[in-house]
Amino acid sequence: MVILSAEMQKELQEEERIYPGSDGKPMADNTKQLRWIVIIYTGLASMLKDAPNVFIAADLLWYPEHGHPEIRVAPDVLVAFGRPKGDRTAYRQWREEDTPPQVVFEIMSPSNRFHEMMQKLAFYDKYGVEEYYLYDPDRGVLDGWVRREGRLQPIEQLQGWVSPRLGVRFELDEDGQLILTRPDGQRFLSPEEIEAQREEALRAAEEERQRAEQERLQAERERQRAERLAARLRELGIEDVE
Repeated sequence: MVILSAEMQKELQEEERIYPGSDGKPMADNTKQLRWIVIIYTGLASMLKDAPNVFIAADLLWYPEHGHPEIRVAPDVLVAFGRPKGDRTAYRQWREEDTPPQVVFEIMSPSNRFHEMMQKLAFYDKYGVEEYYLYDPDRGVLDGWVRREGRLQPIEQLQGWVSPRLGVRFELDEDGQLILTRPDGQRFLSPEEIEAQREEALRAAEEERQRAEQERLQAERERQRAERLAARLRELGIEDVE
């Protein structure tokens, strides 16, 4: 555990005052936007749980420039490779070895405006994001950009696209629902689907336990029957019967 000096603690407290961890805005404007933020965040967190140097956050303010607290954005989900896991009140880039998030996700809501999203695209382009994905669940539209030749360039074909950084496959079904698939073939699931899988696994485990118990009891009954038969044969003076 790192023990900070009183001077360092004071410096960090002052920094958190200047670069606060909240902009006063809600995480999501509606339940649909929140659900997709949760699906993407939990899917990535689960997929990368054993990677010690990948930091994932949702709705966390990112300050790319020291000395400019007005320059900030809160991606719906961000992924920073090369940065350790752990809690943060904000992503202050100068505290992260000047490493920008490489992958960001945004989920459109009815309150978002085209100009606002283009401003975010310009921000991510300027400050080094390598992959930017924008999903509109109401319209069933997915857009994406990947850094080529130093700039974020549109991804022309996103159906079946595989993220260079994440290895995640992007698809839209016929209803415009986003399908994200991990490199191991597992699909990103909603909390309800995760809970349903957990309950199914518990049910299957209980059925297996009961089956094993039945087999154990049957084997015990067979053993006892064999012992009774052997004892009866001994009473009759029959010792070696195949």
